[in-house]
Amino acid sequence: MTALVPAAPYIGGRHRTHGAGDRGVAPSLPMHRRVLKHPRAMQYNRLIVLALVVNVGWLGYGAAAGWWTSSGTDLRAVALTAQANLAAAVVFRQQYVLNALAWLVTRPPTSWPLRIRWALGKYYHVGGLHVGTAVAGTLWYLVLVASMVRDALAGVGQASHVHLILGATIATTFTVMVVMALPRLRAAQHDRFEMTHRFCGWAALLLVWLNTVLFTGAGSVVPSPSFWLAVVSAALALWPWLLLRRVPITVERPSSHAALVRLHGAAVPAVGTTRPISRRPVMGWHHFANVPAAAGDAGYRMLVSRAGDWTSDFIDSPPEHVWVRGIPAVGVANVRKLFTKVVIVATGSGVGPVLGHLLDDSVPARLVWVTRNPRDTYGDAFVDEILAAQPDATIWDTGTLGTPDVPALAYAAYLDSGAEAVICVSNRAVTWRVVHGLERCGVPAFGPIWDS
Repeated sequence: MTALVPAAPYIGGRHRTHGAGDRGVAPSLPMHRRVLKHPRAMQYNRLIVLALVVNVGWLGYGAAAGWWTSSGTDLRAVALTAQANLAAAVVFRQQYVLNALAWLVTRPPTSWPLRIRWALGKYYHVGGLHVGTAVAGTLWYLVLVASMVRDALAGVGQASHVHLILGATIATTFTVMVVMALPRLRAAQHDRFEMTHRFCGWAALLLVWLNTVLFTGAGSVVPSPSFWLAVVSAALALWPWLLLRRVPITVERPSSHAALVRLHGAAVPAVGTTRPISRRPVMGWHHFANVPAAAGDAGYRMLVSRAGDWTSDFIDSPPEHVWVRGIPAVGVANVRKLFTKVVIVATGSGVGPVLGHLLDDSVPARLVWVTRNPRDTYGDAFVDEILAAQPDATIWDTGTLGTPDVPALAYAAYLDSGAEAVICVSNRAVTWRVVHGLERCGVPAFGPIWDS
């Protein structure tokens, strides 16, 4: 990849330019390492494949162990495997688990080798295990139904019609959830994805409980592993809803494109966390980054920009309160703790999720912000707050300068600042261009993967 360092204008009354000597060509990694940096080979996808491969191996073990014989299927073993996968899927999405993982992997000092810290920084790809085990659990339930049908046709086994109907219903429920979670469907029909994921998930929990009782018998349900898997799944799925709270807010609208939301009367989340908010308790949940309040203010802030029907309605008709649930979850930019210095790249309202990190100087950072008419869009106070924390920031106004080569801006800031890594928060296309483009050149880079 050839990265030319362009002139880097930024707001604040000054103008930085780079001479010809600052132009550079980014070196490429060896071919075998570049292949692993391809978007389709990212750690998220590798973890999905890992979960599926483990389950294929377990399927082979079950076949060798005699789960399927001429006298019938060991339905309990198949059901337990399906339930174990689905319990794992819930665990790998639970906020306490994710926060604990984020805390653990960011403990190493910056004296550790860069390649180790680079690998640890990819911890947020753990969502691949959620997807892999959810898909595997769904497939195992389909295997369970197929096995019961096979036994029924052969006149063997002990599965009743109730077992068959219940298993088919569970398999159908999970199949609907998996299909609606496919990236293109999820992006195009977010509300339907949310509705099916939530209500089908709740229905599946009830059905799994019934399934557990039927397969183990009411008298022996407590000692059964299936029972405890059902308990763990239900507890982790319901826990965020036990923390449902109504929080008063005030909304400032510097423009028709953006709203600065201040949340009152709640514990202030840690820097670099996100949390979902909604206008209604059950539906319409959207995640936003938690930003520390401005100096002298209480509570904390969120930046909401116009990017769809929900955000448009929120900006045009702001409510007096929102609902929050669960606990604040650590965001991707938390990986900065693994490095001596980072470049933070944001486009548009992507500056919201990284603002808390910019205001916290515990890890030196250099900001590259590509946005349109920043002062008109977000207000002078917001931009001045950023410049106060980042006097050397590159703020590229696309309204006057046009669309830049964002990877080139990121690489220029990386070279100029002496940073160890780059963090990018933008739309999917730009984030992947920056992250995977830089990583193919040996630069540690991180960005959201849209798995939630």
